[in-house]
Amino acid sequence: MTGDTSKTRQGLNAYIVVTLAYWAFMFCDGALRMLVLLHFHTLGFSPIQLAYLFLLYEFMGMITNLSAGWISARYGLTRTLYAGLALQVVALLALRMQDPNWAIATSVVFVMLVQGVSGVAKDLAKMSAKSAVKVLAPETGGDLFRWVAVLTGSKNAIKGLGFLIGAALLGIAGFQATLLGMAVMLAVILVLVIAFMPTGLPTGRADVKFRDVMPKNRAVTLLSLARVFLFGARDIWFVVGIPIYFQVVLSDGSEAGNRAAFFQIGAFMAAWVIGYGVVQAWTPRLVGGSDRPIATIVRSAATWAIALTSIPLILSALVFAAGQPQDWLTIALVAGLLLFGFVFAVNSALHSYLILAFARTQNVTLDVGFYYMSNAAGRLLGTLFSGLSYQIGGLSLSLFLAGVFVAVSFGVTRKLGELDFS
Repeated sequence: MTGDTSKTRQGLNAYIVVTLAYWAFMFCDGALRMLVLLHFHTLGFSPIQLAYLFLLYEFMGMITNLSAGWISARYGLTRTLYAGLALQVVALLALRMQDPNWAIATSVVFVMLVQGVSGVAKDLAKMSAKSAVKVLAPETGGDLFRWVAVLTGSKNAIKGLGFLIGAALLGIAGFQATLLGMAVMLAVILVLVIAFMPTGLPTGRADVKFRDVMPKNRAVTLLSLARVFLFGARDIWFVVGIPIYFQVVLSDGSEAGNRAAFFQIGAFMAAWVIGYGVVQAWTPRLVGGSDRPIATIVRSAATWAIALTSIPLILSALVFAAGQPQDWLTIALVAGLLLFGFVFAVNSALHSYLILAFARTQNVTLDVGFYYMSNAAGRLLGTLFSGLSYQIGGLSLSLFLAGVFVAVSFGVTRKLGELDFS
């Protein structure tokens, strides 16, 4: 009994350190997204050029998740976590080299490459943290659902805070100083994590083959496909459409107006992501408990997906009908997108639990890596369509495509519900 208690305490300590490291990373990731988006918009980048800045970030996330699952299984979770933190420090320092006097094409290419490094870093850290939960969570009751909900929810709340602080610091301290401050903070966190990381995480197995990254479980494959379209639906309006729409609506074009708009946009994006994180952490209780059968949770995921589908379609119709930005439309968009965030958060939390429930314990990083490769593929599609749809048809088209993507995710989730989980 004492041995079990000691093992649980050791696992909890490792979980806490991993979570704190992941928090620090996601705070910087959220701040960096707002810095890049708003800073380069003020330099004259078009919506599609802004989308380009994030395309390599998402593409490298796909590649990273597929290979990082194998790397972690072979060399250990702590190494991929440390590598993710270190690479993000490199990316932050490299981005400071960008010169506003460069031609826009040169800046786009340079920032895309730096964002690619950041994409590798983010998904190394994410895959390590999420896989650690499967390994460390007690195998009793609904502990796995609760632990993953807390990790996922808290990191999104922290990322939302990063959105707010990043936008505020851009207006107060400027682009260069903010990047340097974040790099120093993350480097200190990396040193502390290496110094105080407890034992308890897998150290790797030499017999793991790269071909093992392809899932053997149809449930993992279907859930990953549903994830592609769920996250694509969010990023179609989230990455470029809404921030740029609000920048146009809220700023009068002056420097002071831009600073005020930065803060307001950052506040909205922060509130959305923080609220999203709180709802994720609350999801086990919201859906009726964390110890329900897997088949019941899959049916819940389908129900919440169909509930999500109508929200962007209604908002799209409102934007199209209004024609021009209006005060009532801004209020409707804020309210509607907050509602979207609530329902989306439940969907996302259910998915995050299900992948760990479906994953093979011995090769958890392989299944989780494949799943988050699909997550990155969805963000890549969403990012691309975010810039294209906004440039072609404005916010109305972006929201309409978001509704279509959610509908596809619902259809795949229904297919997942037809599997036998007994």
